Amino acid sequence: MTDPWLKPPSTPDSPVLLYCIAHAGGGAGFFRAWPGSLAPEVGVCAVVLPGRETRLRETPLTTVADIVTPLADAVRAHADRPYALFGHSMGAVVAYEVARRLTTAPRPPLRLFVSGRRAPHLPARRAPLHPLAHDEFLDAVAAMGGTPREVLDQQDLMRLFLPGLRADFAVNETYHPLPGPVLDCPVSALTGDADPEVSVPEMRRWAEVTTGPFRLRVFPGGHFYHAGPPAALTAALRTDLTDP
Repeated sequence: MTDPWLKPPSTPDSPVLLYCIAHAGGGAGFFRAWPGSLAPEVGVCAVVLPGRETRLRETPLTTVADIVTPLADAVRAHADRPYALFGHSMGAVVAYEVARRLTTAPRPPLRLFVSGRRAPHLPARRAPLHPLAHDEFLDAVAAMGGTPREVLDQQDLMRLFLPGLRADFAVNETYHPLPGPVLDCPVSALTGDADPEVSVPEMRRWAEVTTGPFRLRVFPGGHFYHAGPPAALTAALRTDLTDP
């Protein structure tokens, strides 16, 4: 596999692929440890968005609509076996819209995993952060806990990464569901029990986006409960990917 949107499968011969889309400010590197926990049954393919990591020189995209078509095309072209989509926070709505785009493809997704974000049809819980002035924006990002304060305080580093970070927040905060079909694949909604960004009832509303089976799983932890990943999450992913 050679595609700027996708890292190659962590284990080339895995019978199932899991395409992973990170939170705002995250990237493929967040999932670096996942292959060791999911191999050999599941091959992890992390998504690389424009303006991040190996695509740092590209202009970041600021809407879900701009991301979905090329990413869905990349998945469609390279998914040579059964696959699922995993998205956390901002990545959850990207994964959801990609799954909708692929639901009528010759090989639709086995399952959609959505993590750490309210269902797409629910209203926002707070004012958007992406229009904030520089210092206010960085303070708000630091308060969420996903990016260490010492990283945000490195001015040279932030000159490189701030455009992509702000673009990610714009993607998440300006999102409204796109026109398209209702899902019929199974959906698993995953969240931490102490996540300040989303409640368990808000995660349960993801059941409304599919006519297929729905499963809600709640883990100990906050917004980044899935870092690691913890053994309980690994077991849940394995179970849901092999559940007929």
